[in-house]
Amino acid sequence: MATTILIDSCCDLPHTYITENELTVAKFPFVFKGKTYEDDFGNTISYKDFYDGVRNGEMPTTAQINIYQYEETFRSILEKGHDIIYISFSFALSGSYKNAHTAKNNLLEEFSDASIDIIDSRCASIGEGLLCYHAIELLKSGASKDELINWLENNRNRLNHFFTVSDLNHLKRGGRISGAAAAIGTVLNINPMLTVDKEGKLKVVSKIRGRKKSLKALVEMFEERVENPENQTIAICHGDCEEDARKVEELIRSSYNIKDVIINNVGPVIGAHTGPNIVGLCFLGKERA
Repeated sequence: MATTILIDSCCDLPHTYITENELTVAKFPFVFKGKTYEDDFGNTISYKDFYDGVRNGEMPTTAQINIYQYEETFRSILEKGHDIIYISFSFALSGSYKNAHTAKNNLLEEFSDASIDIIDSRCASIGEGLLCYHAIELLKSGASKDELINWLENNRNRLNHFFTVSDLNHLKRGGRISGAAAAIGTVLNINPMLTVDKEGKLKVVSKIRGRKKSLKALVEMFEERVENPENQTIAICHGDCEEDARKVEELIRSSYNIKDVIINNVGPVIGAHTGPNIVGLCFLGKERA
């Protein structure tokens, strides 16, 4: 039986990759300028328009994918007679994972022979996207459903994430840092580096003074933790600051003969919580702590 890998829009993969591979996507909703949208990889609202709005004071909000949305998405796949492997946004960062399980259990009453596997990626943004990318490439190479699930479960904690942000007020809004820390950090030009730990939670790794140093620190984490870089496709994400993302790529390529690089914007669902000018670097390497 055919297997469909279902992804969600928090993966922040390029829209061209989504369309070229005819991928099915569960789309997170967000509210921007008083209207509710589905995250569709910059198609309805361009990334630039979104981030310009945030820079001008707009405060977008986000929500979970609800049970009904999951039921409809799962049903559209099951009606084709396909098995489903859904690679979800980190359970530690969103309740959508629970909603997906509820939808699965509801549909098993209707499709008693259905096979729906829900995998907590324990990843976020392009880290989740890179995990999905590897799974999709494995499926295209002929891997079985069980082989895909085993690979995901054995490798998700090898997917390293490192992000740096320049606007601390968005982290303050999300409760990641205190108001006092945000105020002091802004004055001192602090650019925190964050990671996603083995449980899929976001945490601050270090506090770096200055943008250039923070970008270099991303590369230093790559050097410290990467494994077999010459055989890897790595991923870099950014919040409407492609020049900085390209700088990180340049620094890595100057020392490593990597296979390929995926570069894309951080979508509005993640970007609502990080703000503009985030830069993230994701790759396979040592297991996360």
